[in-house]
Amino acid sequence: MDSPAVLVPLDPREQPILDRLLRTRDALLLLKQDKSSYIKSRDVLPLYEEVIGQVETLNAVRKSQERDRRMPHTRLDYVLDDCFQLISLLFLTVGRNNEAPATLRKGLEPLSPELVKFHETLVSILRSTSAANTRSKFSSSEVSELQERLKEIQNNMKDGNFVGSDGQILGGQEAVKSLYERCWRWTEIVLERYTDPTSYSFKAKAKIPTEKAWSLRETDLFHFQRKLDRIDEARVNGNFLDATNQPADLHAQRTLLYLIRRSYAYIYALLIASEPVSEALLPIYNQLQTLRRCLLEVKDSGGVSNSRELYPYSMKLNSIDNMRIDGKFYIGNDIPEGQGSVNSLLAECYELAYDLRAAVVDEDKEDRGEE
Repeated sequence: MDSPAVLVPLDPREQPILDRLLRTRDALLLLKQDKSSYIKSRDVLPLYEEVIGQVETLNAVRKSQERDRRMPHTRLDYVLDDCFQLISLLFLTVGRNNEAPATLRKGLEPLSPELVKFHETLVSILRSTSAANTRSKFSSSEVSELQERLKEIQNNMKDGNFVGSDGQILGGQEAVKSLYERCWRWTEIVLERYTDPTSYSFKAKAKIPTEKAWSLRETDLFHFQRKLDRIDEARVNGNFLDATNQPADLHAQRTLLYLIRRSYAYIYALLIASEPVSEALLPIYNQLQTLRRCLLEVKDSGGVSNSRELYPYSMKLNSIDNMRIDGKFYIGNDIPEGQGSVNSLLAECYELAYDLRAAVVDEDKEDRGEE
């Protein structure tokens, strides 16, 4: 397991907890790597309960020793984080999206309502500048236009401050002013690198192997997320070091940080795109999604000329419906999670097919009436 080099737990009472969590993490990793069978809820829940039990024990130990929350993380903290990450991904894999135990919270400095629009614009400018910087070719006018937008924001300042309609200085503007300065400096650096013929090209790319969407497990993302974690943790005092162990220049720092955050965003996007359906039911769910999309396209294109054209869709729907036993989809002797989502999608497909068939019957009646 790729983990950062950290010290052993400071308190000897934490060592047994670490040993048990290591065994639990190994069991979670084996479950993640096993592609011979579908992951089931009953395989994940006992491991989750083990982790929760160790967390309660750890809380009791650290509460008794009054451990400073600001102290550096020990190996136990990293292993515990690995366990929660794996359990969350396994919960997604079995379709229990709303029960994933690991959640994150992030507080934001409150901004005056009048400053929110400026803050959002500055964030957009910063991202656009970083995106242009990571492309092999971009137009300098693209960044110059971003600078013009920055000047427009500056014109809304009075004596270097953002003020409201009543002339009072708006609250939370320090964050906005700091972001404005970052954006302006970053656009200058990108333009300087673009116009300097002697500058070197520094570009790093985090590559994730492509897999077929239907074969990707949420747990497969754990490996890539941990790789990004190790790269991010390689920073010293927040800076990446160059070959001489000195902080790299600002252009390189910003470029690497942008690519790391963009890679994290890709992983997050893949996670939130996860359907609330067990991977055992995903083949059926994906077939129904394709069938629904086809029926909607037929409906949007004007329907069918006769009911015989709906025969392939009806036959596919009936073949999927015949897989149910007492209204449930079984995989072996198991009833996987996500039955409601699959049944709802099946019912929607039936309704679409019925509407298309009914439209053909109504047209036939009208034609006979005219005759």
